Amino acid sequence: MATAQKIGSLLFCPTCGTLLDLPKDSEPNVVCEQCGHEEPATSYENIRITTRSHPDAFPSALRQKRKTQTKTHSDSDTWGDLVSEKCPKCGHLEAYSKAIQTRSADEGSTVFYRCASCMHDWKVNN
Repeated sequence: MATAQKIGSLLFCPTCGTLLDLPKDSEPNVVCEQCGHEEPATSYENIRITTRSHPDAFPSALRQKRKTQTKTHSDSDTWGDLVSEKCPKCGHLEAYSKAIQTRSADEGSTVFYRCASCMHDWKVNN
């Protein structure tokens, strides 16, 4: 009788290659849903399960902000950070930005953008 193939913490049916379910409580065998192969539940003993997530698997606003902003050290530095923002005029994907509180304190700030390519200016109220 062929036994299941182990890859990491997963068991695959030796007959058809289907991923086998975990054994149910007190059931002696796991039955492959595809071909009916019966795998002993003891095949799951001493398997160490390790779960990992890629850093980009769960994006956060803070992590995204770190990715899109690049600090510049030039004459244009007085205009703010270089960010990933599409210019509405020429379509360039980078612009300088700065946020200024132009309205009352209980309202959001105004973000001013300047295209890094054509120097077009625009603003967005937060």
